[in-house]
Amino acid sequence: MKETIWHGFRRIDFEFEGMAAILVCPEQANAHKNWLLKTEYFEAFPNFELAMLQRGWHVAYVKNVTRWCLDEDLDRKARFVAYLAKEYGLYQRCIPVGMSCGGLIGSKFAARHPACVTALYLDAPVMNLLSCPAGLGGKCGSDMLPEFIAATGMGLSELICYRQHPIDQMHLLLENHIPVMLVYGDSDDVVPYSENGALLEAYYRQNGGDLVAIGKPGCGHHPHGLEDPTPIIEFAEAHCL
Repeated sequence: MKETIWHGFRRIDFEFEGMAAILVCPEQANAHKNWLLKTEYFEAFPNFELAMLQRGWHVAYVKNVTRWCLDEDLDRKARFVAYLAKEYGLYQRCIPVGMSCGGLIGSKFAARHPACVTALYLDAPVMNLLSCPAGLGGKCGSDMLPEFIAATGMGLSELICYRQHPIDQMHLLLENHIPVMLVYGDSDDVVPYSENGALLEAYYRQNGGDLVAIGKPGCGHHPHGLEDPTPIIEFAEAHCL
């Protein structure tokens, strides 16, 4: 275990089930010890997480075997939630922060382990693997496909027949009343919104789900987040229990 300072906050690095893990602590925790689970790319675009640390939230992360979302990574995260509740007194549910492939992980985690999640923040999320990494929609290239195949052992023909994309599990999010904050760039050519997040937005709206969608005109896949994260902060605080 090692303690350092991360953007002015106490950071604890440790090992959880053989994987690198991080817990960043606020100066003064809020009453329920609410927290965010960054599902991938821990250091990327942290302005929302920093704002929540200032408001008394914790931020945590446990490394994945791969960014392409194995069940073993999802199940480890469920045990990680239980561990942080037991060892650090954190609330027994978290808000996953899923950017890009982290959105793939966050949405599938919420569908598989809904008891661990109060709400979801998805940012330019991968929701349809035929779109990204396969590039079959025609709006993005498939240069990530070899990485996906190596990481998952699933070839393109298997992926075409696959029925566990996040877009296949949207009903589980809805059935478990999981609110969603969805942020995206309308010019994203890496994870095209029309082939990914838009399907979740349409499904939630058609079926009475609790969803806030914020599009960024002219924005590509990066940067993630909002220059002013206030809408995401308000969403998180409204759905923290």
